[in-house]
Amino acid sequence: MLKQELFSNKSLEEVNASVDTTTNAGFWKKLFSFLGPAYLVSVGYMDPGNWATDIAGGSQFGYKLIWVLVMSNLMAILLQSLSARLGVVRGMDLAQASRESYPKFINVPLYFLAEIAIAACDLAEVLGMAIGLELLFGLPLVWGVCLTVFDTFLLLFLINKGMRKMEAFILVLVSIIGGAFVIEMVFAKPDVGDMVSGLVPSLPNNDALYIAIGIIGATVMPHNLYLHSSLVQSRKFERSAEGIRRAIRFNMIDSTIALNLALFVNAAILILAAAAFHTRGIYTVTEINDAHKFLEPLLGSKWAPVLFAIALIAAGQSSTLTGTLAGQIVMEGYLHLRIQPWLRRMVTRFIAVVPALFVIIHYGEDETGKLLVLSQVVLSLQLGFAVIPLIHFVSHKTKMGEFSIGPWTKAAAWLIASVIVVLNAKLVYDQIQEWIVTADNPLYIWFTVVPVAIAYLVLLLYITFQPFTVARHLSRPIGSHYDAVQYEHIGKPVYSRIALTLDFSVADKRIIDNALAIGTPEAEYVIIHIVETAGAMVMGQDIHDYETSSDRQNLERYAADLRQKGFKVKAELGFGSPKKAIPKIVKGFNADLLVMGSHGHKMVKDLILGTTIETVRHAVSIPVLIV
Repeated sequence: MLKQELFSNKSLEEVNASVDTTTNAGFWKKLFSFLGPAYLVSVGYMDPGNWATDIAGGSQFGYKLIWVLVMSNLMAILLQSLSARLGVVRGMDLAQASRESYPKFINVPLYFLAEIAIAACDLAEVLGMAIGLELLFGLPLVWGVCLTVFDTFLLLFLINKGMRKMEAFILVLVSIIGGAFVIEMVFAKPDVGDMVSGLVPSLPNNDALYIAIGIIGATVMPHNLYLHSSLVQSRKFERSAEGIRRAIRFNMIDSTIALNLALFVNAAILILAAAAFHTRGIYTVTEINDAHKFLEPLLGSKWAPVLFAIALIAAGQSSTLTGTLAGQIVMEGYLHLRIQPWLRRMVTRFIAVVPALFVIIHYGEDETGKLLVLSQVVLSLQLGFAVIPLIHFVSHKTKMGEFSIGPWTKAAAWLIASVIVVLNAKLVYDQIQEWIVTADNPLYIWFTVVPVAIAYLVLLLYITFQPFTVARHLSRPIGSHYDAVQYEHIGKPVYSRIALTLDFSVADKRIIDNALAIGTPEAEYVIIHIVETAGAMVMGQDIHDYETSSDRQNLERYAADLRQKGFKVKAELGFGSPKKAIPKIVKGFNADLLVMGSHGHKMVKDLILGTTIETVRHAVSIPVLIV
């Protein structure tokens, strides 16, 4: 049996283990209880960004890029199954696993790249929703983009209703999309022979390569790997070897069914574009608006454009919900930072709305199609930074135990990663070369774009080869807000009222040991932790969020441990700026010594830079010991 890893912060804690699969007997009931996470993931594979690349590919190259969709889907099924395996076996999502395995100077850029991918995805969803509203109701595109800000409240409503209801809502939207395109395919009457020939791999030119990379980026989406590794943890199952094996098997079935449905939708869009436009000599339909406009006269049905618009709105709305969840997972996993879901949603949405409004206002609505395709290429460029760590994590025999992937699966995964990296490298190289040749002053390219590309390559090489060059990954526990530590009496006591600042890291042991060694046998202690969240800055002690309750509980645990050992200890939680909160608590306790650590949270990191320490030192009239 594989021992479950212990850490205090669970991924998407509000729905973690909220669906009980242990009470269901029989194969089909058990399978049904596991079905769901992959459907939430699958909506990212049929979002408006996919529409843009599929329409562009179908109108320009007919059925010739169907093989890219099939290949991308096979890649997606394997990678999503690996993502689900990571979540099931280790009980952590991809972002948490990265934070545990890589040093901070690697995790920070990985976090920003993940955020860029989520923003690019959200950009496609914003534009898709706005275009759908314009096509169906005649709402101007600018107003449609602005209205998408308010779908925040739909997510909050659904997540409060529970995981199963959210999955049911998404399934309804997916059914609307699929049903609309079944009818569209009947109207289009595609050539079956040409469709079959499209399964033969070919890339007619560089434009086809650009579209193909966009299709891969739109299909195998990096944020979906973070999302899936978290969503599978919404299922409560037996943590025995057989229970884990069963969960992996059922999640694989879930992924295969859901992603093949997504393949059908994407293939239907490309085939629709090929049958309606390419076969009629219309090769330049890259805008969703144009596709909608041409459908009625070309297919001879007034319902064709209506169904198209309805499906587009459903795709945009469903994708935006899962994008929000992915953003929350990435922020909490990489940064160990938890903010209110509505604020997280608004941040993500505004990052997407600003460039969308800029392009519409500055360049006009006709450029939105190019922006959609570009967003999918950006997604593809981020793929390597999610796929490569994922392969390393699920291959790790020590951490995955008997559930680490086998040699054939590993070979297939590395082949997929190689294809993604090589295609992206060619795209980047060709684009930079083109800019250098066409630029009025190539030096700008050499001093701006080229260094960024080199940094991108160095980071990619690091995460690829780091596990092969060190004996084991750097181990830094996720969310270690409380670890029981050993307290040792190491010297002659001196002080009788001692204040200690703690940050719930390994540094706490040294701080406590030194404070206990200095204090007299009758000494009294106050242990202090400052909550520095945005809410704490504004609301102070009136804040009642997850971070505050967790910190208070952990601080009381420290105090209880010390009291059991015979020490007189009280716990004080401060709020807002450490520079103000620490001196206030110290003075209130009438301490004669303040002991602080030299690394840990931002509060203590500031001490090294001399910011907090200078303020605190001048604010108190007692010795300050930095451990």
